[in-house]
Amino acid sequence: MATTNINIRMDAELKRQFEEFCDDVGLTMTAAFTVFARKVVREQKIPFEISGDIPNAQTIAAIKEAQRMKADPSLGKTYTDVDQMMDELLSDET
Repeated sequence: MATTNINIRMDAELKRQFEEFCDDVGLTMTAAFTVFARKVVREQKIPFEISGDIPNAQTIAAIKEAQRMKADPSLGKTYTDVDQMMDELLSDET
């Protein structure tokens, strides 16, 4: 079977971590990508779920707080002008 080259661009730190993982499990990066490609072709789908990041507890709490404030504007101050908001925020720092 003839082989061909594929060039992939990725974050340098991600590459380092992936190389380390492959080394730990006894694979080269080429072998790991080949395993992935074979599985995709065989199953005709990405062999794992792809989803967005799940927000952490702090983010979920902030979202809920924003929803409560939107439902009841008396819970917090609102602005219609971003410059006014920034002026007030910066004046509180002094």
